[in-house]
Amino acid sequence: MKEAAPGARGATNVQVWDLPLRLWHWALAILVLVAWVTPNVFDRLHRLAGYAVIALLAFRLIWGFAGTRYARFGKLGVRLRAAPRYIWNLRRGITGRYIGLNPAGTVMLVALLLSLAVSAITGAMEVTVTFFGVWWVEDTHAYASDAVIILVALHVLGVIVVGLLQRQNLVQAMFTGRKSIRGRP
Repeated sequence: MKEAAPGARGATNVQVWDLPLRLWHWALAILVLVAWVTPNVFDRLHRLAGYAVIALLAFRLIWGFAGTRYARFGKLGVRLRAAPRYIWNLRRGITGRYIGLNPAGTVMLVALLLSLAVSAITGAMEVTVTFFGVWWVEDTHAYASDAVIILVALHVLGVIVVGLLQRQNLVQAMFTGRKSIRGRP
């Protein structure tokens, strides 16, 4: 399913991210924002956002094995091993071409999924009788939540930088699911 991208020579417009993955991404972004601004003020909303994040993480785990080509975790190991060199090459503006996630994006995916899981699970633990007021659960939740916000900021920065280097609107691609690809990925 390729078609010529308007105004781009030798470029094709390719469907990369499917609708369920895009809905998951933006729902997760909204829920993380809600959870970030609501603790100790709107505790009920904060908890609901956390439970919804757990549900979205479960969906992503399933979709990572059952979803479409670019949603699957199939190339996770290869891209993770390529990440140090990819990140090193970014210093010189060398990004390579990847249809799906690039190696840095793969590292970010893994880091965000893990820190979100720790944050959401320890947050759910905090409201149980067994773990209410337990210092290590509270601290783990706080540190993991801070890590999520830092990773989100790095994610947004990375999308902007790579988008500029590649002269692509990667934010638009996450809304439409389509990327303009020049040459071989």
